[in-house]
Amino acid sequence: MNPVMRDIRRYPEKSAASPARGSQPIALAAATLLVLVAGIGGIMLWRAYGGSSVEAERGAATRQLQARTVQASEQLVEKTKGLEATQQESIDQLQMMQEQLQSMRRLLAAQQADTKRLSDQVSTLKDSVDGLRQSFASAQSSEQAATPSRNRNIRARAHASRSGHRHRRSRS
Repeated sequence: MNPVMRDIRRYPEKSAASPARGSQPIALAAATLLVLVAGIGGIMLWRAYGGSSVEAERGAATRQLQARTVQASEQLVEKTKGLEATQQESIDQLQMMQEQLQSMRRLLAAQQADTKRLSDQVSTLKDSVDGLRQSFASAQSSEQAATPSRNRNIRARAHASRSGHRHRRSRS
């Protein structure tokens, strides 16, 4: 008795169909392998002749990204130079305005000094005018005190001479 035969007898479900089932996994594996090889071959043909490769797309994307980066860098440099120029102009204008402010302060100080000097001169003139008014007023009051008696004497003489002339006319 053959040991293989003995095992077949013990397991009746493997008896007649077992050689056909044993060859199916090999055929299935071969078919799967054939489909995989055909798929890989098709992808390689498609990339080589019709489609673009991933590496080429990545390279193009990288070059495009580098070009954008360079362009952005150039724009940044230009904007930085523009800002530097604007800042320098602002500094120049600020310095000019500071110089003008200092000049205006000097002029204002000079005008204030002139105004003070003129104010002092006006005060001196006012004091002189007040002194002259007081001396003139005192001179007038002393003249007015002397003038009425003098005027009376002159009036009296004039009145007397007139009346004398009248009397002489009437006598003649």
